[in-house]
Amino acid sequence: DGYSQLSAYERKRLKNITENAKFFAALKLHESAARLHQIATKRQSHVTKRAKPKKVEDETVRRRSMRLQRVEPSGIPMPEMPAQPEAEEYPQVPAGPLPMVPEDQMGNSKLTEDLLTTWMRISEVLLIAIRFFLLTYQDSLNSMVLSEDNIKKVVKYRVCSMAIHPSESSIFVAAGDKSGQIGLWNVNCKSEEGALVFIPHNNLVSCMHFSPFNPAHLLSLSSDTLRCGDVTRAVFDEICRSEESLSSFDFLEDNASTAIVGHWDGDVAVVDRRTPGTSSELSADIGFKRTRTVHVHPVNKQYFIAAGSVDVCVYDVRYLKSNGNKPVSSLKGHTKSVASAYFSPVTGNRVVTVCADDNLRHNNNTGRWLTRFRAIWDPKQEDCFVVGSMARPRQIEVFQDTGKLLHSFYNIDCLGSVCSINVVHPSKNILVGGNSSGRLHVF
Repeated sequence: DGYSQLSAYERKRLKNITENAKFFAALKLHESAARLHQIATKRQSHVTKRAKPKKVEDETVRRRSMRLQRVEPSGIPMPEMPAQPEAEEYPQVPAGPLPMVPEDQMGNSKLTEDLLTTWMRISEVLLIAIRFFLLTYQDSLNSMVLSEDNIKKVVKYRVCSMAIHPSESSIFVAAGDKSGQIGLWNVNCKSEEGALVFIPHNNLVSCMHFSPFNPAHLLSLSSDTLRCGDVTRAVFDEICRSEESLSSFDFLEDNASTAIVGHWDGDVAVVDRRTPGTSSELSADIGFKRTRTVHVHPVNKQYFIAAGSVDVCVYDVRYLKSNGNKPVSSLKGHTKSVASAYFSPVTGNRVVTVCADDNLRHNNNTGRWLTRFRAIWDPKQEDCFVVGSMARPRQIEVFQDTGKLLHSFYNIDCLGSVCSINVVHPSKNILVGGNSSGRLHVF
């Protein structure tokens, strides 16, 4: 009655604990436990000794019958039966914590001490390295700042996608907006000529990537076309055109010759840039009502992850067919609309998703006037990702995969808007955030 405020589960658990305690008390295990503790803490011996067999001469000679002596009444010995091996008895290991004492050593052995000390030392070194690595990463985040010189309106309308050039000598960023414009900004150039706007698309530019094989190529996707901006020829080539509304794409190979393309109606398509024409090689129904993002595994390129509605699934591109496709893996648990899903950059062993259910205690409800958030991995980190924030003061947040908030990028004087779309440089400490007015902010 004294626990009426507890739930039914907690009351049942408390009852079980009480009954178990009474049961073990009746067994008087505390005496055995005390004895075991005394044995375990003895310095002179840490092993269980078996009793020595008594010598034959110490035993009283007993009279045995001829049957037990295996002798026939005539005096002729019976044939010997094969000896049965005796079952070896092992000491029982008690429950609970046990001292680290080797089975075959007596006393406080220096060998044991040395081995355990080595284990502890190398573990401490590794832990220090891990902590130092994380602290170094946090130091690099703390060193990244935003100034007025690194803010520029690059496109006319809301930023819907961005890409950053992998160059380490210059900061070169591309941004796509909701009207089909693509803005190119050389951040190192402080004059007005540092940014130019192109219009290669009729509709919202939802996805962009510099080619990993040839960074002189910028691929951009709108609802009706996938194009390649080739700076060497100063032309936006059309790679794929579709009557279906396209949503996103990613390269299937390191040479960027093939790509997986997501459709807003839920299908995915395989595109090969080497074949003539602008049609896809294959269109596949994966059972989605809507596919917002597709992303290829960084190591095993045959796998890609698709996200949309409440679905997040991994597929094997080698087995795609027109209909009846089954996922290799389904990531369950999303209860509302999923905006994006991306594999971690080094091993691909992790996936970060953004969902309107606000898990991770993160407000993802941007409303209709802001581009939906997409959490992106830092390409230099296997376990850290960047995502926009609705918090005030306006900021861009960096989380560890455990859910720990590592850093918040903000500048009260320079950043007063939500940066829904963000991109991180693959090798340098550079973060770019894009807002709903076409403005880019470079930390």
